[in-house]
Amino acid sequence: MPETIACTLILPGFVGSMNRLEGDHLMHQDNTDNHDHRLGGLLLESSIITQEQLDIALKQQSHCEERIGSVMLRLGYLNTETLLEFLRRHFGTPSIDLYSIHIAPSVLNSLSFEQMKKLQALPIIPSTKGLFVGMADPNNIKAVNELEFILGRKVEPLVVPHAQIDAVFRYIEKRGGRLTTTLSGEEVEKEQSEGIMPGTFELKKLITLLMEKNASDLLISAGVAPCLKLNNEVIRLPGLSLTPAEVEQSAKELMTDPQWQEFMEKGELDFGLSRPTTGRFRVNAYRQRGSISLAIRNIDENIPTLASCGLPDWIEEFVMQPQGLILITGPTGHGKSTTLAALINLINSKRKCNIITIEDPIEFLHKHKMSNINQREIGRDTASFHEGLSHIFRQAPDVIMIGEMRDPESFEIAVQAAETGHLVISTMHANSTTTAIERIIEIFPPEKQQQIRVQLAEVFLLVMNQRLIPRTNGAGRVLAFEKLANTPRIRNMIRESKTHQIRAIFQHSAAAEYQPIDISLNNLIRRGDIALEEGIKYCENPAAFREMPVKRP
Repeated sequence: MPETIACTLILPGFVGSMNRLEGDHLMHQDNTDNHDHRLGGLLLESSIITQEQLDIALKQQSHCEERIGSVMLRLGYLNTETLLEFLRRHFGTPSIDLYSIHIAPSVLNSLSFEQMKKLQALPIIPSTKGLFVGMADPNNIKAVNELEFILGRKVEPLVVPHAQIDAVFRYIEKRGGRLTTTLSGEEVEKEQSEGIMPGTFELKKLITLLMEKNASDLLISAGVAPCLKLNNEVIRLPGLSLTPAEVEQSAKELMTDPQWQEFMEKGELDFGLSRPTTGRFRVNAYRQRGSISLAIRNIDENIPTLASCGLPDWIEEFVMQPQGLILITGPTGHGKSTTLAALINLINSKRKCNIITIEDPIEFLHKHKMSNINQREIGRDTASFHEGLSHIFRQAPDVIMIGEMRDPESFEIAVQAAETGHLVISTMHANSTTTAIERIIEIFPPEKQQQIRVQLAEVFLLVMNQRLIPRTNGAGRVLAFEKLANTPRIRNMIRESKTHQIRAIFQHSAAAEYQPIDISLNNLIRRGDIALEEGIKYCENPAAFREMPVKRP
């Protein structure tokens, strides 16, 4: 084999361990996890890596499709020469650095791109016996036999790093699946390291498009083109499907080094992002099916008002109360955070008080108006909601805003704060106002539930459940809501564990203390804001809802 395509390096102290693998290259590994653990163990035994490095690499490898050697290469635990020597010794097959060679188009195109991907094989250069072919698994006898049948000549496998052959395939795919010029390994490596591929997506442009379209979210996942979420519907953008490496590169671009380390440890992360030329965003990074996904939420820089949110005027009388608990409930993506910001803005504009918020992350940046407003972010200003709330009484708050209540400790402190002369405003996930009340009680152990039931009945002012419904004219969404206000009658029903009866008693009426969402939906249909079909999707009782009198638009 010509020296120009052979890449081997024998390291002192490495040969002894590697020689034990000589002769094993015809044995197949049925279990990929065992395969990666065994290779990692040999590297550890040879003192090439540490136990800590092996643990980190195996953890990352479990979340992606890369081989363990490629993961260690990416993490910097191995250099290319060491990995190539390791692969050569392990497989008993010559190894090659794809980033250091050039492949003529006549050789490369001896296989179609579909055949290359299917067989995980890359034609490299003619040999005296046939053709040298780069393979991540040169011991795949079935693939070698199929290659020889297709090519009509002898195939001599060369082992290559999995990450390199994957990068070459992406390089070819971005150019239409066929090259007419020589493939340069240096160019492939450069584009791989810079995270730039012809025709690939640019994150900055996508974020700009998110703003221009006034979409709520930008969704980025491997295996599919980027998507926008507009009016609660996913719209797939034109373009190629993204690779796991491209999404990972985007995630790294968005995070600081400490954030990236935290994400690698936990597998998910929420954080805020500010871009001077575009705006502010809430980002959630998470792992799914072995790769990274991103959900980027567009945050309007303009602080919302009651009118801009479509909130009823009567809500102001609750918000201006000096103490009590107000809960905004509903599913994800239906404007709870925006409503919360509008309520805080109203207090900030009309009361002289001290407002403390605990948010994950901070979405709307409020300025001091008549009130002082101090916004604390989870992970940056305090470790958790529970930790932030544990010390909040020493911060002299009049109004406490909790971005989302998730655990018994947070609920208990919130109820205690409402009892002791503070106004507490928060959100939680619930499908109705009465469900929200029951969920708060049920989150506590049985022996504490009656106590919380009594406390909650005394302190809550208002629970509002909301939905955002697509407008008939296609211009965004409009708010529909369900209202549960505290009155002596409601208070007694909660205290006596009869919360479930509230809905039956007030099913078809708009009483002062309770208004079902069906009445709000019906009003929107009367005004021509939403279609009957949309109202039926969100109503509580479709049969009864169809019988409600409406004036068709």
